[in-house]
Amino acid sequence: MNDNKPGDAQNLACVFCRKTDDCPYKYGEKKTNEKWNLTVHYYCLLMSSGIWQRGKEEEGLYGFLIEDIKKEVHRASKLKCSICKKNGASIGCVAPRCKRSYHLPCGLERECIFQFTGNFASFCWNHRPVQITTTNNYRDSLPCTICLEYIEPVPTYSVLQSPCCKNAWFHRDCLQVQAINAGIFFFRCTICNNSEIFQKEMLKMGIHIPEKDASWELEENAYQDLLQHHERCDVRRCRCKEGREYNEPDSKWEIKRCQCCGSSGTHLACSSLRSWEQNWECLECRSIIYNSGFQKAKKHAAPKSNKVSITDCLLEESSPKLQKLSPGPQHKDLLRQGSKFRRDISTILIELGFQIKKKTERLYVNKANIWNSAIDEFKNFNPSYTIEVSYVNENDDFGKECLGSKQEFLSLLMHHLANSSLFEGSLSKNLSLNSQALEENLYYEAGKMLAISLVHGGPSPGFFSKTLFNCLVYGPENTEPVLEDVSDFDVAQIIIRINTAADITDLNSVINECYNYLDVIGCLRHVTTLNDKYMLAKDVLVYQVIKRVQIPFESFKQGLKTLGVLEKIQTYPEVFYDVLCHKPESLSAKVLSDLFEMHTLPDVQASGYWKNYLQNIEEGKSATTMEDILIFATGCNSIPPAGFNPTPSIEYLHTDFPVGNKCNNCLVLPITKTYKEFEENMDLTIRNNIKVEKEEYSHYIEH
Repeated sequence: MNDNKPGDAQNLACVFCRKTDDCPYKYGEKKTNEKWNLTVHYYCLLMSSGIWQRGKEEEGLYGFLIEDIKKEVHRASKLKCSICKKNGASIGCVAPRCKRSYHLPCGLERECIFQFTGNFASFCWNHRPVQITTTNNYRDSLPCTICLEYIEPVPTYSVLQSPCCKNAWFHRDCLQVQAINAGIFFFRCTICNNSEIFQKEMLKMGIHIPEKDASWELEENAYQDLLQHHERCDVRRCRCKEGREYNEPDSKWEIKRCQCCGSSGTHLACSSLRSWEQNWECLECRSIIYNSGFQKAKKHAAPKSNKVSITDCLLEESSPKLQKLSPGPQHKDLLRQGSKFRRDISTILIELGFQIKKKTERLYVNKANIWNSAIDEFKNFNPSYTIEVSYVNENDDFGKECLGSKQEFLSLLMHHLANSSLFEGSLSKNLSLNSQALEENLYYEAGKMLAISLVHGGPSPGFFSKTLFNCLVYGPENTEPVLEDVSDFDVAQIIIRINTAADITDLNSVINECYNYLDVIGCLRHVTTLNDKYMLAKDVLVYQVIKRVQIPFESFKQGLKTLGVLEKIQTYPEVFYDVLCHKPESLSAKVLSDLFEMHTLPDVQASGYWKNYLQNIEEGKSATTMEDILIFATGCNSIPPAGFNPTPSIEYLHTDFPVGNKCNNCLVLPITKTYKEFEENMDLTIRNNIKVEKEEYSHYIEH
């Protein structure tokens, strides 16, 4: 099969294209299996029409089994290349009724397009996709925004236009080199930094974007200098007798860096900061924040014992941006305000996701006991490993297991967590006090699970009360609970009776009736005026909602620190507020339609049926909902804050009923003769599937 001689690595020829070239940018990495004397170009292997990756990444060559490669080479040996007229053409054009086959290098020379996504489709020179652009209004040449050489701004095979910035043009070769170096996390439009729209268009036009970190991120110690921390007090009047460079952790002389630039610092005592968690910005960053639209906070009066100037006060105040005050109107304003520091939730979670290694760890989950399964599996789980899920059935004597959807598992887990005894309340929940859960350290595990779920692509929790959220961000001591936070009916009635006492006699009567309770919780006080009732009611409220659950709260908070999630919540509270406290918005036909990518050439009629079906659901003409469709295809009833991975896709097949593959987020749509048949088959399958899953989940909850 292969005339290659072992030991002659440079001159070994690819078994598919018969070329010895070693050019990773054009043909992919060149790799040899010495045991079987097989050499392939990575792209030649990927794009071959009759082979699929059936092994694990370390098996065979890139996960393609040796016997499959041999079969594909044998199949290709009977096919003649439409370009060079030699046998071995393993790649075929996917356009209907097109019978052209070719080698990868021949296809590149003839300007064929190879799509490194989905089913790895290939298009010949007559059927390749073209960019749809507006009328060319450019009279002169424009520079390629990568190499800066001038090009004619007309979309061709060799010249591509950015889909998001119409004045950005590129050489194809420049884009491919940049994609290889940047990888999927950093490949984006050079003008506007858009990655989603830009990558989608470039994949369609045949640019290979490898799923790897950027080459500059892989250099050892490449950013060593950035690890140096600023450790100097820069306020005008440093009060530390040991000097500006003195830094004693966990004391008032610990140095706090500016939360915006990190290049200025202050001793906690020099800026009147009560704790290290309190935010602080330097004078330069403070002026930027003031000018960017943030509401100015009232200045603290300078202590009389310290004679400092007004300029010093500006440096020494705590941050007006996230000032630690009780969550009243100022906090409401803060959540509504926008600024140049505002971040998108998906970007923050994707950045946290950079910690996740490619190494996978399988979680064995019993759906009939999903909570205990999660507790057992997460105890020894490394949060920075990629999650794989296998569903097992303890009642199955054969010990069978089946591959499960990670996002479905995380959705079920978050649903169970929200309804567990660790929280109390109806819709907006606070932590409860559960002695058994404390003994088993379940509050910590709950926080850890929630953090892992957010970073690994789980759903929005959406059940936190505003009080619980404020405690996490600003601290319990700076949070004022409200009556709605009290889930205990009897305690709520006591607070109401105290607040509505008409006179001092009525108030004393309530206190006498609740004497033992008030004494136990430490809120018993002598009242002399009717106005004392407000302080008494507040004491009871603070105890019931905050002080009573202080130990569970600290444990839960420690769990949330997993993967750095709590730090991000405290840094970007306005972004995380919606994710933690509000349920996601209902899906629309447009959102769902845009969410799914086409992984096969769409059947025109079936595609029209699909759009009509979504429109009818949106208009309330079907019992099926948008959420039902998403659950059927992905296992989630909403779009996760970090987005789906892989991106949900649609395929069209000649089947009677739709198929949902939750592991790959793939929805297979049936090709039917009439719309009525399409609608009936979709409704029947999806509704039955949802019904079965709801019955199963009810069974799980009972366990």
